[in-house]
Amino acid sequence: MAYPDLINCMRDALIAQSRGECDTPMPMHLDIASERAEVHMKSSYRRGGKYFAMKVATTFPGNVARDLPTGNGMVLLASAETGEPVAMLADEGHLTDLRTAAVAAMVTRELGRRDESLGILGTGVQARLQARMHAEVLNLRQIWIWGRSVERALECSRDLAIVAPGAEVHIAGSPREVAQRTRLIVTTTSSRQALLAAADVQAGSHLCAVGADSTGKQELDPVVLQQASLLLVDSRRQCEKLGELQHAPGEWERAVEIGAFCETPPAWDGAGVSVCDLTGLGVEDLYIAEYCYERLN
Repeated sequence: MAYPDLINCMRDALIAQSRGECDTPMPMHLDIASERAEVHMKSSYRRGGKYFAMKVATTFPGNVARDLPTGNGMVLLASAETGEPVAMLADEGHLTDLRTAAVAAMVTRELGRRDESLGILGTGVQARLQARMHAEVLNLRQIWIWGRSVERALECSRDLAIVAPGAEVHIAGSPREVAQRTRLIVTTTSSRQALLAAADVQAGSHLCAVGADSTGKQELDPVVLQQASLLLVDSRRQCEKLGELQHAPGEWERAVEIGAFCETPPAWDGAGVSVCDLTGLGVEDLYIAEYCYERLN
């Protein structure tokens, strides 16, 4: 899979969504309390397209103790003409992880960022992919990571040195230290309380919040969104229910959907802070499933 092509594919997906060309329902969620697990179901259809898609993605934290991946999933691609399934992509959640990182890197590119340093909160699969995708759009020289587990942070740092070989990898002692070391930060945790406050963030920073994708999750203090010069969202409707925007509902009116920004960027103060709130859209799953299927057939 060509990562630059995938980044461009996600740009096309979000533009189509913002134009109103896609039927992308709100996600369905299941909580499996006994395992502290989450199941997300997302779908989409582009009017005039050949396919529709249905994606199931799971997160089972207890799998760490079982020596199993915490994430899993699959995508069903079906004919929009007959309804017949054409492909079952049993990707174990990999396509979800890829398209999430590709969207974040695409936004970084669309903003015209030239950072040589990237900060990442979190030490899971998404942290690794964020570094890999951002290496496609930036000349990375440094990566600063933070995680609650020192052991997992060390393991992640070793992997990042491989996926972004031109960058020095450093482990920070706190989220605030990450924000002090770099002006480009991606948050990839499952936190339910703010990890970064407005006072932590340097002027001119760009923050991409990936972790908040269901009710109650939060990585940024609401003041960060309130003070942002530019507030981007993958979907206003979805972010107000599931993303960082759920904690700052007063900012809904000025939130700009990424697809609209890609086509017609509004004027904004680049010396201020920009925030991107990603909840993950079914249209992204549709586009990446089409991308994979059509290259295999």
